[in-house]
Parts: sequence; C-alpha cells; structure tokens
Amino acid sequence: MAFTRPTGKHRRPSRAVRVGANVAGIATLTAAGAVAGVAGPAFASDGAPHTEDTGLTQAIVIGDDTADRVDAQAETQRSAADEAAARLQAETAAKKQAADAKRHADEAKRKADAERAAKERAARDEERKRLNTFVLPIEGSYVSTGYKASSSLWSSGSHTGVDFHAETGTSVHAVGAGTIVEAGWGGAYGNNVVIQMSDGTFTQYGHLSSIDVSVGQTVTPGQQIGLSGATGNVTGPHLHFEARTTAQYGSDIDPVAYLRAHGVDL
Repeated sequence: MAFTRPTGKHRRPSRAVRVGANVAGIATLTAAGAVAGVAGPAFASDGAPHTEDTGLTQAIVIGDDTADRVDAQAETQRSAADEAAARLQAETAAKKQAADAKRHADEAKRKADAERAAKERAARDEERKRLNTFVLPIEGSYVSTGYKASSSLWSSGSHTGVDFHAETGTSVHAVGAGTIVEAGWGGAYGNNVVIQMSDGTFTQYGHLSSIDVSVGQTVTPGQQIGLSGATGNVTGPHLHFEARTTAQYGSDIDPVAYLRAHGVDL
C-alpha cells in the first residue's frame, strides 16, 4: 500500500510513537504469519510458532537518532548564519554611520576654513585700504603759505613746500604709511622728519618742537610723528610740509596736488 505525504516542512514523529507503531506493525506481521502457518503444513519442531527477529525496531531507532542529529546540526547552522547576517548588518550600519559622521565633520571644517579665509581676506583688504589712505599732516589746519611763493627768506628764492598753520605743540601726523628715513636736526628746517611713503615718494615735516619717531621705524596714516614748533629758519610756529620724489632737497613737487591726488580734501 502506497503512502502519500503532504508537502512542506514536517517533523518526524517522536521516537516513542515510531517505536510503538513499528512494534504494532511487527505484531501484525507476526499474526499474519501465524494464520498462514495454520493454513499450511509448516510448524516448528517444538510445536510452538514464533516470529523471526527482522531487526526492524533497531534499524528504525538508529535512523531516528541520525535524523535528530541532522536536524540539530541544521538548526545550529541556521542560528550561526542568522548571527553572521546580523553581525554583517551591524558592521555595515556602523561603517555607514562613521562615513556620515566623517562627511559632516569634513563639511563643517570646510565651511569653517572658508569663513576664516574670508575674514582674513576682509581684514587684509581693510588693512590695505587703511594703509593706502592719506590724511592731512595737521588735522583741521589750512595752508598759510603756498607752494613756490617768492621770498628772500628761502635760499632758493621760492617756497619748496607749503606751511600749515599750527601753534607750538600741535600734533603732527604722517600723511600716509611709510618708513622713517630721517629724524633729527635738518638745518634751516630745524627738527625735521622725512618719510619714504609706501608708493615710493617722500614727505618732509619741518620746524618741529619735538620728534616722536626714529629712523627705520614704520608708521601708519595719521600716526603722530612729533609736535609742531618754530625750530630752524622761521618767523613763527607752523609746520613746513614738502612732497618729494627723492629724500634729497630740490626734488620737491606740489604738496597740495600730491595730497589731493591721494584723496585728501584740501
């Protein structure tokens, strides 16, 4: 008789059930043999019928133990595979999280670097603008004697600079950024300061009552370099201001035009 098994995963019946069923089957086979013996002439010599030990019970028990071990091994393998998959998933997630964190950190650093660079550029531009600024040598003053004015007071016969009105002790400022190339007594100019400007020209400040800078020192626009006075060849306190192409006497240019060309309202 053929048995049809439904498809799908199933468990073997328990050992006790299988053994019981096998014993029942053997008993059935034994009974059938006994009936056949009654119908035929074959009887044991001692007159008592007995069944043959076929070994079916032992074979079935051994097969079931093997199946149980196979099932247990398969379950262990499935558990190991599940653990490996979970571990791989966790590692992948951790790597992605680390990559995301690094990307965010790199982006934040890039933005910070860009902002810092922008601030540095702005500061440099501001400093450059400030250094390129020119101011009056005496704040709020005016020209009392013009350029090239004629008089016997000057050895050349004409004024080589301009005079700014100022009382003794008035603050005198560098008109722009530059380096001090002369600071001390200048003969007819009295106490004087000469500055080489950042554009390569020179400016001179004469008749000072005191000097606040020294040779080699750098100055910025509006920085105080001394106080006005009446030292040297003068008739009264004022500031003598010259613009020159060199540091030497005789290379003078129009000081008013020079200051106006550098943006000074005069």
